[in-house]
Amino acid sequence: MPNKQSNSIRTVVATGIGAAIIFVLMKFVAIPTGIPNTQFNVAIGFAALLGAIFGPVAAGLAVFIGHALNDFITYGSPWWTWIIVDGLVGVAFGLTKNRLKIADGALKKAKLVWFNIYQIIVNFIAWVLLAPTGDIIIYHEPASKVYLQGITTWIIDSISVAIIGTLLLILYARTRTQRGSLKKEK
Repeated sequence: MPNKQSNSIRTVVATGIGAAIIFVLMKFVAIPTGIPNTQFNVAIGFAALLGAIFGPVAAGLAVFIGHALNDFITYGSPWWTWIIVDGLVGVAFGLTKNRLKIADGALKKAKLVWFNIYQIIVNFIAWVLLAPTGDIIIYHEPASKVYLQGITTWIIDSISVAIIGTLLLILYARTRTQRGSLKKEK
């Protein structure tokens, strides 16, 4: 069993590498939707895998940092309401680590169904409730604009996680040795 120091190092490394990957995916692999400042985001599918492997701290920080870097470089300034909410989505995905247990190698369909129901609810809370409301309160944005962006983001992020995130979870779980599958030779 790894000690506390190696877990901390693992979390820091996962956060740094995860933030870099999130940034690259947000910057270069985002597909416009036609709604201003709203893209089909493949990075969120990767965030699901990051959370399931490394937990809430690494996933939350990686998504927060990656999104903030993307906003600084792409737009010149961060849009904090969406960055903070995106980080919270990363935390929520990280909270699935102990339930999914993909490091154990066994990822049953029931867990995937549960995960996808969970992620749709998380994305709804994040993008339909929190981010647009934050935009209205903090940035005084028009409600019709930000709720359209939020609903669009909820739908496309849920689809991204359902497809890309689920595939990544399955593929990663297949690389792991299932507990109890190895027998001692006599």
